[in-house]
Amino acid sequence: MGSRGERRSEGAGADAPGGRWADAANVSLLADLYELTMLEAYLAEGMAEEAVFSLFVRRLPRRRNYLVAAGLEDALRMLEELRFGGESLEYLASLRLFSERTLRWLESFRFSGDVHALPEGTPLFGGEPILEVVAPLPEAQIVETCLMNQIHLQTVAASKAARVVAAARGRTVVDFGLRRMHGADAGIKVARACYLAGVDSTSNLLAGRLYAIPVAGTMAHSYVQAHDGELEAFRAFARAYPRTVLLVDTYDTAEGVRNVVRLARELGSRFQVSAVRLDSGDLDALSREARRLLDEAGLGKVGIFASGGLDEEAVDRLVRAGAPIGGFGVGTALGVSEDAPALDVAYKLVSYAGRGRLKLSPGKEILPGRKQVFRLEQAGKAERDLLASREEELPGRPLLAPAMRAGRRLPGPTLEEARARARTERDLLPERLLGLGPVDPPYPVEVSVTLRALADRVARSAPGRGR
Repeated sequence: MGSRGERRSEGAGADAPGGRWADAANVSLLADLYELTMLEAYLAEGMAEEAVFSLFVRRLPRRRNYLVAAGLEDALRMLEELRFGGESLEYLASLRLFSERTLRWLESFRFSGDVHALPEGTPLFGGEPILEVVAPLPEAQIVETCLMNQIHLQTVAASKAARVVAAARGRTVVDFGLRRMHGADAGIKVARACYLAGVDSTSNLLAGRLYAIPVAGTMAHSYVQAHDGELEAFRAFARAYPRTVLLVDTYDTAEGVRNVVRLARELGSRFQVSAVRLDSGDLDALSREARRLLDEAGLGKVGIFASGGLDEEAVDRLVRAGAPIGGFGVGTALGVSEDAPALDVAYKLVSYAGRGRLKLSPGKEILPGRKQVFRLEQAGKAERDLLASREEELPGRPLLAPAMRAGRRLPGPTLEEARARARTERDLLPERLLGLGPVDPPYPVEVSVTLRALADRVARSAPGRGR
């Protein structure tokens, strides 16, 4: 025990080579330890028959009437590329927890399973699978943590962004959240999910580069502060970027707008500034004052953009009040999904070796077997969902679709196509779900008679039930 503990400390404390974030060389270790200790036991027992795991959210957060599925493309890519390289295997060996058999198995590991999933952008509800993995048990088990990590993050972000977009009612929304997001990987993945859910652009250059998302930005207060005068700063920035958005609240917002008017008079026909940005104070009152000053100067084409601690509730209030604001920059509240930063997401075994498996823990029950979700629609609106066994053919539109076969991704939608799907699917939801407050009763998700009967049969034969 002593030597094993010492070796474990050595392995954990050794200075890791290379960078300090997950990449293709080390992402195989983006797993909880128990995934690999279970793998060791599975291999020792010869348990390698086909398993089905379902990834789902048990229940919606109180302030969510629906969620938006996101993160599938990145999750599938991770599955397809997952490898245990030399450095990862050396680290695992240093823990002295794994046999040579297990280390050799990991060295040759390639994910060979199938995945069925909700296409990205699909609204979903509590208890419905976001995806199901069908693979030999050891393979399906060790990918649990990385799959949950990727799907959870982007589904949280897309679901928050959908609320902000709905509150804006067609006005521009820009993601300003990078600087307060929880790390570099979250920074780019959240930007992707927000764009998928309808946000128009991001200030995040790396996300723009990696995902071809439109990028947008204005200027910081420091630029104005660095100059001897506000008008001088506006003059210089507009010279470099004629169609820029000028930030007018560094000192006095109304005077900042007047300086934009002065710049317009100086430049005459060369003036092309597209908007002014308000970042503090009473945005409703200040936007009305700014609009009055701009209109009186004949600058009706200069828009007003607002930012500064906004969330969907603040955006909704401004839009309902009729504030003359054409776009919103939403940062921290969007980037970290401030009001609902986590989902009760689970990845559970529902079938092994051809038999349905379930869990009966109070509040954490699961239904056995592979699933399908049917969305029943009437008059162009979703009416209810039906959670069914995979082999059932029921009325409604089936939502789960093949996404990976034999470890290879199937051709899927581009980000732009997923974004269009999200918009179309959102339009099919009942209007009451699109509001910001919780609805009562919630959107109905029913369990089919066949699936319920299967669950009852499996429960009666479950170990520990007194047989």
